[in-house]
Amino acid sequence: MTHESASRPPGSEVCLRDGSVVFVREMHRTDATALVRFHEGLSTETIRMRYFTGHPHLSQAETERLTTLDHCHRQAFVAVSGDEIVGVGRYERTSVEDVAEVAFVVADAWQGKGLGAHLLSFVIDWARSCGYRLLTASTLATNRAMLLVFEGAGLPMRKNVESGVVDIEMSLV
Repeated sequence: MTHESASRPPGSEVCLRDGSVVFVREMHRTDATALVRFHEGLSTETIRMRYFTGHPHLSQAETERLTTLDHCHRQAFVAVSGDEIVGVGRYERTSVEDVAEVAFVVADAWQGKGLGAHLLSFVIDWARSCGYRLLTASTLATNRAMLLVFEGAGLPMRKNVESGVVDIEMSLV
């Protein structure tokens, strides 16, 4: 799989529901310090929704892994306002060649403005251009906002709920 050309450039301003504008671009290794700062600014509840448990700090190894991307098997986009990261959307190839798992987190002050949907759109476009046929995700059943983001993507989707976790498959073909 190789990246050809996404239908939208990976560096674009997007207007959110409240009229605010963020810049969405590919994550870079140089984002490590900003990523740690972003993560440490997340509320306990946002961290629980993202990681299903408490995870208040990223280790150096996690930070390095999250910012080391090959832009096909592992890709991430950041939404920035000024110099601050306010949202992250990413995917990583699973053990199946044309399947990737997606994950998102948005800063508390930026939630409910449509940023998650924009990040998902960037991820979908890029994953398609790299030849992926399926995106998977897991979210807590109580994370209604994230479920609405996935449903709003308009992709054929299957959901399976077990033990309070919703496993989602979204078809890209």
